[in-house]
Amino acid sequence: MSLDQEWPARDIGNATDLFIGICNVKILYLSAATLEVLAFCCKAIPVFNNLIHLTIETEQEVGWKPLLNLLENCPNLETLVFQGLHYPDTNQCEDKRYRFKGINKCCDEDGDRCVCKPWEGTPICILKFGEFYSKQMELVKYFLETMPNLEQLKLESFVWNIIIRANVSPARQHSPISVYLRMRHHRVRPDFHTFPFLLPSFDNPIHLPLGQRTHAQILLFGLDKDPFVRTSLVNMYSSCGDLGSALRVFDESVSKDLPAWNSVVNAYAKAGLVDAARKLFDEMPERNVISWSCLLNGYVMCGRNREALDLFREMQSPKPNEALVRPNEFTMSTVLSACGRLGALEQGKWVHAYIDKSKVEIDIVLGTALIDMYAKCGSIERAKRVFDRLGAKKDVKAYSAMICCLAMYGLTEECFELFTEMTTSSNINPNSVTFVGVLGACVHRGLIDKGESYFAMMTEKFGISPSIQHYGCMVDLYGRAGLIEEAERFIASTPTEPDVLIWGSLLSGSRMLGDIKTCEAALKRLIELEPMNSGAYVLLSNVYAKTGRWIEVKGIKKVPGCSSVEVDGVIHEFVVGDESQEDSERIYAMLDEIMQRLREAGYVSDTKEVLLDLDEEGKEMALSYHSEKLAIAFCLMKTKPGTPVRIIKNLRICGDCHLVMKMISKIFGREIVVRDCNRFHHFRDGSCSCRDYW
Repeated sequence: MSLDQEWPARDIGNATDLFIGICNVKILYLSAATLEVLAFCCKAIPVFNNLIHLTIETEQEVGWKPLLNLLENCPNLETLVFQGLHYPDTNQCEDKRYRFKGINKCCDEDGDRCVCKPWEGTPICILKFGEFYSKQMELVKYFLETMPNLEQLKLESFVWNIIIRANVSPARQHSPISVYLRMRHHRVRPDFHTFPFLLPSFDNPIHLPLGQRTHAQILLFGLDKDPFVRTSLVNMYSSCGDLGSALRVFDESVSKDLPAWNSVVNAYAKAGLVDAARKLFDEMPERNVISWSCLLNGYVMCGRNREALDLFREMQSPKPNEALVRPNEFTMSTVLSACGRLGALEQGKWVHAYIDKSKVEIDIVLGTALIDMYAKCGSIERAKRVFDRLGAKKDVKAYSAMICCLAMYGLTEECFELFTEMTTSSNINPNSVTFVGVLGACVHRGLIDKGESYFAMMTEKFGISPSIQHYGCMVDLYGRAGLIEEAERFIASTPTEPDVLIWGSLLSGSRMLGDIKTCEAALKRLIELEPMNSGAYVLLSNVYAKTGRWIEVKGIKKVPGCSSVEVDGVIHEFVVGDESQEDSERIYAMLDEIMQRLREAGYVSDTKEVLLDLDEEGKEMALSYHSEKLAIAFCLMKTKPGTPVRIIKNLRICGDCHLVMKMISKIFGREIVVRDCNRFHHFRDGSCSCRDYW
């Protein structure tokens, strides 16, 4: 059976454009059969003629025939360095066109090249060739489609490992476990690289039984002692939600190396047990950037963002007998996420400066993290600058992040313009996140026709199936516009069971209209899904308060409002009626002065949403001590005139505080940005970016 018959060039013609630029390749752990495959590729794929330097390392015996066949098919190949335990005998090569240097000696006479270095296989080395081929999905697909006919050509575990690894990616053509089963069908024995490539495909609790069976295969072939395999098992069990098995594998390890420690710390962090992860982290005999990044990510995932920033500072502090750990791109993106959630702009700017000073390349992941951080910290202009500087690197993730940021700020026209630029000038297809941003922009401006148009465009033009988030946006759009019947009809048409987001959107919209009947119906469905959702009860209580139904309001416990501001790099938090601050007396005195100036300018308090059965004077007093008012008083007291004020609020800003912020921005000449639980409010010269529609 000839290779020409089994591997016709026309079947892999579509793969040729994937190999442009190949000139210097290092291939590890090859047999003669694999060399024949490579030689065929050189013959069938013209761009393989770009090969100039080829290095082969193998522990298997290889004859001259496959080597010469390879050389014949690579006319531009200048050097082929062969390193292994078994060298071809130069006396058996009759082709005098090739000269041999250093064969069967440690070094040639000039000492310029060592060729008899013993083969050393490590997981890091084996990945080099894997990275080269695993990205070539068309060629991998060809391997899989052709292999049933390759009865006389046996590919050893190395090639199978590459194919398994390629199919673990999201764009996989075949199930990795099916590739492994075909590998066993061909009677190829797995090695210690096979399972670390296979196990990452089990990353969900529903995959746990398959992961357990694969663990049994590891025990069957006696590979359970390999540290790389054990680390992969820890990662697999933690990804599948079986923390107990992950810890058992770790505890049974004879030698716990650094990757194993990192895996178990990450397992605890992913499970939300960040305190236990910290305890293990402190017990580690050594730590690297992955160790710190795993724990940092755990803190951020658990919402403990302040502790994440404290840990990052600890990471940067010099320690006795320990080298300073240099953060990588993942570390920096995690820290930026913590800054964004806290609204810590000054700390986020410091991290950005650190990235520039350390000459860390701002790739698409780090660039998107910077855009998100600046936007969440209330600095949309800086977010735009980062986006523009990405230049040609901008992809769908960067565009989607920027579109969502513009939508949150109520910059609807800019949002639509960027979407048009993305899909036309840049020729980038949007994804589901992109449409969440665009539909959100329609919601914040009440653009029903636009929203319906974009919702239809998802499926008709881009073939994207709407998710529950998209349906939630449309329900919110109809609800805010007072089209409750339309919203209810839309809910009835959803292909999946409506979730908390859908019913919450209907509840929010009907609250704005004072539609108690719809509010109560939506609340009933919402608490069936999420009984502890106190925010839903608060929305309903607002409606009761507006209509004077104080009996229903009693007994509803409201989540306390909390506002935070950053002054001189320090985060300060305030709650309603807060007296815990050192300067409480001065803050309240400043607030009284502010309110007096506002009254002189015509301010009248809006008491409709006060959830207390008080007289008007009592309601005004309750309103004046809202957390965002205390925060703005603190900022006006502590910062220079003209300094922008940025406030992060955990709840929706009330109508009275919204009015106060507008007036302060005009009377005191301050730019104020408030991020509440729904969107951003940018106050300037007495007006808000939301145009009083929120």
